[in-house]
Amino acid sequence: MLKHNLGYPRIGIRRELKKACEAYWSNKINSGALFEVGTKIRKENWKIQEKAGLDLIPCNDFSFYDHVLDMSLLLGVISESYLSIKLIDNNIDLYFSMARGFQKNGWDIKAMEMTKWFNTNYHYIVPEFYKNQKFSIFSNKIFDELAESKNILKSIKKIKPVLIGPVSYLFLGKEKEKSFYRMDLIENLIPIYIKIIQKLKNEGVNWIQLDEPILGLDMSEKDKKIFKYAYGEISRFCSEINILLTSYFDGISENISLFHDISIQALHIDLVEEPNQLEKILSFFSRESKTILSLGVIDGRNIWKNNYANSIQKIEKAIESLGEDRVMIAPNCSLLHVPIDIEYENSIHIDIKNKMSFARQKIDELNDLEKIIKGNKNILLSNSSLLEESSSVFYDIKIKERAIKITDKDIQRDNPFYIRQKKQKQKFNLPLFPTTTIGSFPQTKEIRNLRNKFRKKELSREEYDEKIKNFIVDVVKKQEKIDLDVLVHGEFERTDMVEYFSDKLKGILSTENGWVQSYGSRCVKPPVIYGDVGRVGDMTVKWICFAQSQTKKLMKGMLTGPVTILQWSFVRDDQPLSHTAYQIAWAIREEVLSLERSGIQIIQIDEPALREGLPLKKKNWKSYFDWSIKAFRLSSSGVKDETQIHTHMCYSEFNDIFKHIADMDADVITMETSRSKMELLKAFSVFSYPNEIGPGVYDIHSPRIPTVEEIFDLIEKASKKLPIKNIWINPDCGLKTRKWEEVLMSLHNMTKAAKMARIKLVS
Repeated sequence: MLKHNLGYPRIGIRRELKKACEAYWSNKINSGALFEVGTKIRKENWKIQEKAGLDLIPCNDFSFYDHVLDMSLLLGVISESYLSIKLIDNNIDLYFSMARGFQKNGWDIKAMEMTKWFNTNYHYIVPEFYKNQKFSIFSNKIFDELAESKNILKSIKKIKPVLIGPVSYLFLGKEKEKSFYRMDLIENLIPIYIKIIQKLKNEGVNWIQLDEPILGLDMSEKDKKIFKYAYGEISRFCSEINILLTSYFDGISENISLFHDISIQALHIDLVEEPNQLEKILSFFSRESKTILSLGVIDGRNIWKNNYANSIQKIEKAIESLGEDRVMIAPNCSLLHVPIDIEYENSIHIDIKNKMSFARQKIDELNDLEKIIKGNKNILLSNSSLLEESSSVFYDIKIKERAIKITDKDIQRDNPFYIRQKKQKQKFNLPLFPTTTIGSFPQTKEIRNLRNKFRKKELSREEYDEKIKNFIVDVVKKQEKIDLDVLVHGEFERTDMVEYFSDKLKGILSTENGWVQSYGSRCVKPPVIYGDVGRVGDMTVKWICFAQSQTKKLMKGMLTGPVTILQWSFVRDDQPLSHTAYQIAWAIREEVLSLERSGIQIIQIDEPALREGLPLKKKNWKSYFDWSIKAFRLSSSGVKDETQIHTHMCYSEFNDIFKHIADMDADVITMETSRSKMELLKAFSVFSYPNEIGPGVYDIHSPRIPTVEEIFDLIEKASKKLPIKNIWINPDCGLKTRKWEEVLMSLHNMTKAAKMARIKLVS
């Protein structure tokens, strides 16, 4: 029974990769120093996994920005606009220009589109395909890292290069022309995959991992034929190397028939997200050739210790059906989605910490499972005893009971939107195309140092508060100078939009070093929801009200919604997600009402994670929307008609769920549309969104500054699909990761474009 891993976190225990990339982008270090950091992280990762006794260790799971973008570079899927930049003479700068855009010495090229990786909070760079697209081996990254791993691990038999499979790679992309279907490029793509696989084989590689998460989706009949063609060809030309085909994030029972005529050495299935698929998969493979089944039994997306009894039951069932030599064990997906090492956490309550497991511990759990299979029952007994231990830190019966006692009145506004809109327009008297931002402003080194000093108790609460007030006063003045219509307080007191609230809610904790990559150099520390969640007191009122006192303009109250707090946290696994969501929703509702009582007239409840929480298969959508929309409405529906509720969503595909977004009944929704050049607006051809909407006109994930003309062009496109009276003008996301000089110029251009629209488009 082989033990293996699908992928390991690549940011470094102290976020070394983030710091190195940002230093390189700021011209503080050269490419040699950047590559040195990458080499150090890879070496440490391989050594950790080797020491843990893994039989197969992933290679090429490291990335300087995004593993999907790595595949695009490897396969030569690079737009001519990037190749034409004369100032770029190396692959790493070409690579970063694709991810971040390029604006220098007269060149002004936008970044590629970015969206969520299936139903996770990881963002990938979307491949761009053209009709008759040609592919080639453009980058040597995978081969260079293989050579590097040989020197570290010594045994080539332990090394397992990882690639995104050809079918999923095409699926994850987007056509840049209308006259073709990107999946039809498979015949051009497969020969290059075969060349890559054969080249790896010639280097002595025994196993290759091809990730095909598309298997967890509702595949069309055409895509199924394409899949069978792709792996029929790979089987035919690559029979002398072991192919491990991996699926994750959902079950593959509906697509298992695809493997009738495909010869692969091993198939990986996700038994965490879909444990019920095992019986059907075993029934299929017990009749098939000698295919090995890899069982994903360790949760690669959550931080709780594995329940060994549950995992052993699945492993023993597979061994009984297939034989031990046809069973492998692994995490269900890449460990990219969890922090690196729980041992770096020193302040978590011991009763909670004892139940937690990060990436390094999850690797060790595979060893424990193997030992139990070989007869060491003491490990099993110890694990069962630990998981059964109870503690008062986890439970609050009053919170638990309230979460399931929700009435229809709790989730309904007093009047429908058209009545509320009239009252709000009369009260606020905003111009057409009102301008605002999503909430956060640049989190400078000065602000980070301030928070760090406060944490270390080098500043008193009074000193800290006074400095935060100064930042707020400054940002209010900046917004007034830009002439934004609805202002925000800048969120300088917040490290992260979820972590901030976790520090103020009962039943949630923040880690010290539990960093996870969200995209590129952007890392987040997801909170841990370990118990029943309740509000202890005001969380935002003090700072929002202070900001409002500094201006006569409208000030938005800024909150994070219940579904996003849930999705962007590591959530307890001992009760339904819906119950936890309702607990959070009650807490946010109390904060909303406190803001309203304090005179705040516009309140934004961000839900950027609503789409990413959606199950991959449509048959499961209804139950998800039933509780997630209910949770949002519970948090937002207690206010008067005159109080305007905003929400925000970003970097996901929304076209197919607009009806459900409308069911949220927010007065205003702001969404990402700038990178995709307003493609979201296609949805309005088939669905008339009833409320107000701000389709983002400024891409904040790129350092480039949009011109007035291009922003106006986006506004004009929006005005052709939406009623002008319902359109807001805003960036597509918060501005915390950007620099002030970029932000001020971009927002100035945005407000100028909005004023131009009021003249040119209204008449």
